[in-house]
Amino acid sequence: MPQFREAVERVLQSGRFVLGPDCEQLERGLAGYCQTAEAVACASGSDALLLALMALGVGAGDEVLLPSYTFFATASAVTRLGARPVFVDIDPRDYNMSPEHLESLITPASKALIPVHLFGQCADMRAIGAVATRHGLAMVEDAAQAIGAEFAGRRAGSMGHIGCISFYPTKNLGGMGDGGMLTTNQPDVADKLRLLRAHGMQPRYHHKVVGINSRLDTLQAAVLNVKLPHLDRWTGERQVNAQRYAELFAASGLEGVLKLPRVAPARRHAWNQYVVRVPDGRRDALREHLTSARIGTEIYYPVPLHLQECFRPLGYAPGSLPESERAAAETLALPIFPELTLAEQQLVVAEIAAFFGVKAGQRAPLAAPKFLKRPAVPSKGVAG
Repeated sequence: MPQFREAVERVLQSGRFVLGPDCEQLERGLAGYCQTAEAVACASGSDALLLALMALGVGAGDEVLLPSYTFFATASAVTRLGARPVFVDIDPRDYNMSPEHLESLITPASKALIPVHLFGQCADMRAIGAVATRHGLAMVEDAAQAIGAEFAGRRAGSMGHIGCISFYPTKNLGGMGDGGMLTTNQPDVADKLRLLRAHGMQPRYHHKVVGINSRLDTLQAAVLNVKLPHLDRWTGERQVNAQRYAELFAASGLEGVLKLPRVAPARRHAWNQYVVRVPDGRRDALREHLTSARIGTEIYYPVPLHLQECFRPLGYAPGSLPESERAAAETLALPIFPELTLAEQQLVVAEIAAFFGVKAGQRAPLAAPKFLKRPAVPSKGVAG
């Protein structure tokens, strides 16, 4: 906590509250962390998506392909520019965009695609990138939930034309409010993003293009600069928790009852969320049971985007994207934050076992798994 106070007090003393020196420091730090040449700070992850599409010239008459099973901001950025979102079904094994379905939806109007690295695991960027190259499409990575995740050794946000990161408090690198970052390996694209985030103004009061107001708060940057050096440790603790869940669920005999998340080949999973699938229409009842035991859970996302009321004019109907719809009906996120203890995870697994009627003798053992040899260092201020 003293580090946060010192960082905030330094900003207060400087009086530079918008895009101050701390923002520039964070841009340099994130570019290095994400393995990109450039990083451009903005006001939120949602704005990052909008700015990315603006920089790529997406507009009226264009189609942008993106998954339906994701947060609303991915699609709203498309529609705000007058373009048409084209929803792609997911691979049920990792909840990310299906490369096969993606290619079947490309038309002459297709301008760009947005693979979302959902829950902290990268999409199949080799296959998706090949589709983009074959059809000459721009690619924007929605890495809002996946900072530090990797595909074949490359960091999320470094594989497309532009990457988009969110610093919303529940993210692995969360601020004390909203914030976002755009990453790119193209200096000319970075220059355009900097212009667009500040009303298209350069120099002051001279406007080359019509941009938006999306400048990062220096106080948020100061807080994030304190947290960034700890990010890999916190990600490692999330990975330990995910492995520990796998062992506890196996010991409880629940592997055949729930569908557990998997790490796909060539991936470094950042585990922003630990999402299980609950079959036979029992997801909501299980959530109620866990709530009664004072165990927090979340449903990401109960209505896929193609069935949202605001997108009804696009003509999608139930059954249009079956894997997205099944995921929306079956998935449940369990606690995965870095500070999660063995006892807390045992309680989660025991309550799920009780819900499904697993005998007490089959439940997870109380002894810590042998692989667990980590120091108990708290990640102060991190939302899980």
